[in-house]
Amino acid sequence: MTQLFDIIASAGLWAAVLRIATPLIFGTLGALLCERAGVLNLGIEGIMTFGAMIGWLSVYHGADLWTGLLIAAVAGGFFGLLHASLTVTLGLSQHVSGLGVTLFASSFSYYVFRLIVPLANTPPTIMPFQPIAIPGLSTLPFIGPALFTQTAPTYLAILIALLMAYIIFRTPVGLAIRMTGENPHAAEAQGVNPMKVRYGAVIIGSALMGMGGAFLTLSAFNSFFPTMVQGRGWICIALVVFASWRPGRALFGALLFAFFDAFQLRLQTALSGLVPYQLFLMTPYILSIAALAIMARRARVPQALMQPYRRGER
Repeated sequence: MTQLFDIIASAGLWAAVLRIATPLIFGTLGALLCERAGVLNLGIEGIMTFGAMIGWLSVYHGADLWTGLLIAAVAGGFFGLLHASLTVTLGLSQHVSGLGVTLFASSFSYYVFRLIVPLANTPPTIMPFQPIAIPGLSTLPFIGPALFTQTAPTYLAILIALLMAYIIFRTPVGLAIRMTGENPHAAEAQGVNPMKVRYGAVIIGSALMGMGGAFLTLSAFNSFFPTMVQGRGWICIALVVFASWRPGRALFGALLFAFFDAFQLRLQTALSGLVPYQLFLMTPYILSIAALAIMARRARVPQALMQPYRRGER
C-alpha cells in the first residue's frame, strides 16, 4: 500500500501522464471533429503512423521541429482528403474506406522508411523537442515539475482541446458542424453546405491525427520504427465514444487512459518478479474498456454519423 501511495504521489507519474496523453489528445480530437460532422475516420491508425514517419523524416533531413510537425499535419490532411473523397463525394462505406486508408498509410510509411533507412539495426535519431520550464510555475512544489515542464506540443494539444470545445459549442462554425452531423438536410435548409463542412472537418481532423503521430517521433522519442503507434489510433476512436463527442471529456479520457498506462509501468517496477508483466500491460486496456462500457450507455451518437449525404435525398 505504501508503494502505491508513493507512486501516485510522485510528480514523475503525473508528468508521464501528460506526456503519454498528448498523442491521444491530438488523435481523439481529430476523430471527434470528423465524427461530429458525420464521418467515421478509421484511417487514424495509418495517419498517425505516417505522421510519425514523415515528421521524423523531415527533421532528419534538416527541417526544424515545428516544420516537421506542420508537414505531418499536412500529410494527415492529405489522407483526410482521400478519405473524404471516397466517403463524402462518392458515398462509399466509411468503414471500408477508413480501413483502406490505414492499410495504405501504414504500408507506405514502412516503404518510405526502408527506402531511406535500409535495414539499419539502429534507426537514426534526431534532437527532439525539449521540456519547457514555465517561469514562476515550474518551481512550484509537486505541480511544477508535473505540469509545467512539458514539451511545447503537449501545451499545444491542451490548448487545441480547449479551443475546439469553444468552437464547437460557442460559434456558428461549430453549430454548422453539429448540424451536419445530426441532420445535413436541415443544415442545407439553413444555408450550410454539408459537403464542404464534412470535407473541412475530415481534413482538419486528419491533420490533428498526423500531429499526434508526429509527437511520438519529435517529442516522446527521437527516432521512428513502423510499429510505434501500437494501436493508439483505435484507442482514440474508443475515447471519442467515452467522451460522448465532447472535447472537454475527450481531454479527460485521454488523461485517464494515460494515467492507467503510466501507473502500470511504475507498478511493474515496484512489483517486479511478483506478478507476470503481461498482467500489467493488460491493466490500462481493461480499465478503459470498463470505463467505456459505463460511459457509452449515456453517450448520444450524432444522428447522421456514417450516413452518406446526397443533396435532395432524404
